Amino acid sequence: MKVAIFGCGYVGLALGSSLADAGHDVVGVRRSGEGLAAIEDAGFRAVRGDVTDAESLADVPDADWLVFAVSPNVRDVETTRRVHVGGLETVVDAFAERESPPDRLVYTSTTGVYGDHDGAWVDESTPIEPSTEKLSVFAEAERIALDRVPEAGIDGTVVRFGGLYGPGRWGFDRYLEGPVADGYVNLIHRDDAAGAIAFLLETDRARGEVVNVVDDEPAPKWDLAEWLAEARDVDPPTRVTVDEYLAERDLPPAARRRVEANKRVSNDRLRALGYDPAYPTFRDGYGEATDAGRSS
Repeated sequence: MKVAIFGCGYVGLALGSSLADAGHDVVGVRRSGEGLAAIEDAGFRAVRGDVTDAESLADVPDADWLVFAVSPNVRDVETTRRVHVGGLETVVDAFAERESPPDRLVYTSTTGVYGDHDGAWVDESTPIEPSTEKLSVFAEAERIALDRVPEAGIDGTVVRFGGLYGPGRWGFDRYLEGPVADGYVNLIHRDDAAGAIAFLLETDRARGEVVNVVDDEPAPKWDLAEWLAEARDVDPPTRVTVDEYLAERDLPPAARRRVEANKRVSNDRLRALGYDPAYPTFRDGYGEATDAGRSS
């Protein structure tokens, strides 16, 4: 199949490399020269393009599958809306009008749209409750992928990623330096984030659906921190309540709501579709990095 990956960064590079190795014709789309070089280094074709500029997408070849994998880590709300909502609409409109339009589109979202559930389980049937303006933008983009995309004759799929980690993003300092607040963290290794998308595309599953892409075991943050400390032979951080953590920090309202959000995200749907994670728990994913990543 012909595949175009927009915002081809951390997950997109792994996805593109995997699909190219499987025999697909893959192009990665980025704006910057540095991003384009990373795509070439990953072993597939790079094309310069800006998802917010329809004219710049003219050089992107026709594709059977589109993957909109633009990073959610954009600083301000308006830029996030311009890229994730406006950019997604621009990509859909540009490709739907082609003589050979795509068959499918996958939009990568975040489990953050569920909001806070006080540690309870959530799944794809749980109503989303985005707690910040930025998360509301992702919810808006999800609606485009599920509602507007089919109107353009393309089947949309939304994958909601948990916290991404893996090569280059082990985040040891996040869990080992400073106090760790109570609550659950829902994780997914980069290779499983990419692997799940490839699986859904290659097996032709989850058209018109939302799928949580997280591992098997939502982890109490303290359990993760304590395990990492033991594995890396360092002292564990201090354990605090969420209230204690927030009392020590003058955080803006949106950041406070992110700290307070606490839920366990189920991957039962992903498992039922037939995907088996390569790293089903954080212990599997971090295990191979706890020694090699000491300087990360």
